[in-house]
Amino acid sequence: MTKEKFFDLITKEVQEYKAFLETSNNEWIVKGFIDVDKNVYTITNDTKVVSKIIEILLIPKLDRFAKSHGMELELPSKQNFYPDLTFKDNEGHLFAVDFKSSYYDGDSVNGLTLGSYWGYFRERDTVKSMDYTYNSYSSHTVLGMLYKQSEKDANEREVFGVDELEIIHSVIEDFIFFVQPKWKIANDIPGSGNTRNIGGITNIKKLLSGEGPFAKLGEEVFDDYWKGYFNKDDAKTAGIGTPRYYNLRTYKKYLEQQNELLKRL
Repeated sequence: MTKEKFFDLITKEVQEYKAFLETSNNEWIVKGFIDVDKNVYTITNDTKVVSKIIEILLIPKLDRFAKSHGMELELPSKQNFYPDLTFKDNEGHLFAVDFKSSYYDGDSVNGLTLGSYWGYFRERDTVKSMDYTYNSYSSHTVLGMLYKQSEKDANEREVFGVDELEIIHSVIEDFIFFVQPKWKIANDIPGSGNTRNIGGITNIKKLLSGEGPFAKLGEEVFDDYWKGYFNKDDAKTAGIGTPRYYNLRTYKKYLEQQNELLKRL
């Protein structure tokens, strides 16, 4: 299977997920946790909690999707391994899919990080924090899950019965799903602070259409940019003093300087 074919199939599949995760009034179908005595405990809108529950709900559907198209779905062998999902077709081609979620307000999401630009991203033929090498994958795709946080505060001190589900207001609502190649929605700055994470663009329309700053430049430019990116601490450790560049504008200047050196040689 080609990466283009896989992308088309999973994009079509994900279009159905909004209806699956929402009630008729656009609330999340999840109301809380239930114990053996049928008590229902409401949940927080903490992004880590919400994201994990959404993933748990979607994995069985994605497994059925894989089987229906002659593929196998593999989950990572360790919790922090990349990617979240590996699809393998009957010819052995691998396709990486990473869940990314965030809440939004208006036209923008709170923020997205697209994985490390260190480790496996640079050592692409080495198995490092992955079950396969980075270069083993035909494509690296983001399955984006955006949602609004409810304006009504959840009462985490109150316990409900199963027959009271209708009066429990969901902590999130109004889902937006998208599927895009990682490089098309990547930004030219890190995801947060001084971390080694690639930042994602935050405009919802651009996320849906894959219009990040690298979209018109190509995946090769994206790879070169982030494989050579250093934050301040890493630049000092590597002995290069200050970072070579901070964004695409300074990256262009850096390439021009390197080209000038080549001309002299």
